[in-house]
Amino acid sequence: MDTNLPVTSQPRIVIVGCGFAGLRLAKDLADAPVQVVVIDRNNYHNFQPLLYQVATGALEADNIAYPIRKIFAGQHNFFYRMADVQRIDPGSNTVITNIGDIRYDHLVLATGSLTNFFGLESIERNAMQIKSIPNALNLRSFLFQNFEKALLKEDPAARQALMNVVVVGGGPTGVEICGSLAEMRKDVLPKDYPELDLKQMEIYLVEAGGEVLGPMSKQSQQKARKYLEDMNIHIRLNTSAKRFEDCKLYTSDTEFIRTENVIWAAGVNGADVPGLPEAVVARNKRINVDHVNRVQGTTNIYAIGDVANMVTDEMPRGYPMLAPVAIQQAEQLADNFKRFMRGEAMKPFHYTNKGSMAIVGRNRAVVDLPGEKHFGGFLGWLTWLFVHLMTLVGFRNKIVTFVDWATSYLSSDKALRLIIRPYKRSDFKDDKGKANAEHFNATPQYNPTPPAIQEPVKTQA
Repeated sequence: MDTNLPVTSQPRIVIVGCGFAGLRLAKDLADAPVQVVVIDRNNYHNFQPLLYQVATGALEADNIAYPIRKIFAGQHNFFYRMADVQRIDPGSNTVITNIGDIRYDHLVLATGSLTNFFGLESIERNAMQIKSIPNALNLRSFLFQNFEKALLKEDPAARQALMNVVVVGGGPTGVEICGSLAEMRKDVLPKDYPELDLKQMEIYLVEAGGEVLGPMSKQSQQKARKYLEDMNIHIRLNTSAKRFEDCKLYTSDTEFIRTENVIWAAGVNGADVPGLPEAVVARNKRINVDHVNRVQGTTNIYAIGDVANMVTDEMPRGYPMLAPVAIQQAEQLADNFKRFMRGEAMKPFHYTNKGSMAIVGRNRAVVDLPGEKHFGGFLGWLTWLFVHLMTLVGFRNKIVTFVDWATSYLSSDKALRLIIRPYKRSDFKDDKGKANAEHFNATPQYNPTPPAIQEPVKTQA
């Protein structure tokens, strides 16, 4: 199949993925004498940090997504193809996709990350994840469907399981969704479900480590934990999820939490691409790169963002899988491509840490800045709102999101309690009997390159 890309004398840079890294790289190459080709399975850029607000009804999905073609309207060296990347062939400098083969002079993998279930198949089959807009919409529908079911249950234990929510993973995503659920329980659900005793709804945060927000400062960890406890969220530290079955999340062979709603926010793997030598793919599926983000052992293949594993003396386990890292790597690589075109040497990547933050709830957030500066509360909350609002793509998205946030703040309400597309959790398995929830129950955000998989051979309700 012909992808109808124009043939020019300019070198072609193919970027796989249009997340934070791929988007910034393509934009920063606008004035470079190159042809930029972006491949992504979705025709939109997804602002992942606000997915949890879509899942809990605070924002609509189109508030945090923006069409790729609209982003690059007017950039004359830009071309986009909506496709699934099946593999790459470094020998022929070709990307093999479901719409045809695409030749490259330079290839950049910006495929992001996928949920890591650590081999826990019962959790992979039955838990909900929140890595993409389809994930968030599925989670929103699933939660509200279970409240509708709870109204019909006579058995208190069954009703309790439908109302309880367990979030596994105490990082920013887990903390933020716990806080949002607690606000729903306090301000929204009692209005919608007066027949239910919402005091019986329990929210648990299960974290394998010793603190929530592990990468942040001790001050922020303690402050976030106090916020969560003040919102009546049960925090289980040094506790691992073992399996999830029969409406029970087991944390040991005998101990369990009764719930129908498990949200997995405990870890991610890099979204590697078939076709690379096995030696360059680390155990967590990230791709080993050198100091200029070039894939080890190659001359014209690069990886940036979550999928890139750049090990340094300061970062022996690689740079963290964060949006600021992805954006800065993209900016540096764009500059390096321009230097390469001028015959100059590429400069090594150095990350500038501008701080980190997490929101817990209304007027509750924590912020760490360089220089051991920490603050939280209302000021932290305002800082978080401003930074995320300004980072959204598109003027319309910024305005609509600001209006939605202001309305929600003044009314203590979330208007988007809609079950537009009912979600039915299914235990899909491939022909080898292994769970494939990552592909069948969800659509990864950044990864446009899932390995070819078989159609499901069995579906269970």
